[in-house]
Amino acid sequence: MMGLLKQLKFDEYGLIPAIVQDAESGQVLMLGYMNREAVKKSLQTGKTHFWSRSRKKLWMKGESSGHIQSIKEAYFDCDKDVLLFKVKQTTAACHTGHYSCFYSRIDDDYGIIEDNEPVFQPDKVYSDASILKELYGVVADRKAHPREGSYTNYLFEKGLDKILKKVGEESAEVIIASKNCSNDEIICETADLIYHLIVLLVEQGVTLDDIYSELKKRR
Repeated sequence: MMGLLKQLKFDEYGLIPAIVQDAESGQVLMLGYMNREAVKKSLQTGKTHFWSRSRKKLWMKGESSGHIQSIKEAYFDCDKDVLLFKVKQTTAACHTGHYSCFYSRIDDDYGIIEDNEPVFQPDKVYSDASILKELYGVVADRKAHPREGSYTNYLFEKGLDKILKKVGEESAEVIIASKNCSNDEIICETADLIYHLIVLLVEQGVTLDDIYSELKKRR
């Protein structure tokens, strides 16, 4: 670890920029800054950590929101002064609730086009079931109105086999988290599984009301 840290070129403030990218779709999610301790923590824990330039403190992505980034691959560039992390993102990378921080696009006339439908609204009070209905609505809208760079659209474009593969992978992640006896991991992985199940339901034309009705029958 120390050998790696000695190779990296930190700036005069002891920081290095870190690009975070979705490991599956390749979508760029965010840019943050890391000091030596953040790099070390990120690689040791498998979860991204950053140095907050405004708060002057080390923090883990998702430590309060639960929107953690599980590192799948890590790279540095040819000049060794930029890091790249390919991650599995839980819910949303941006504090606004958008999946990616890069949701504002500059059009040909230099205007700004924004995706005004974040996947999660931090200030909204959700009831137990309303968050599922809202998530289902967002996923259904993504299928009906594809958005460039959307991870949900990436899944729909790849088709049923890819969606089923992700459901299987997320199920396995829940099992592993449970075997690790980590409630935080169980919560995050279960949320990932539910999201991918909803993508599957939308793909197959099954509604949440269909599921609710079946559960009521069984009750």
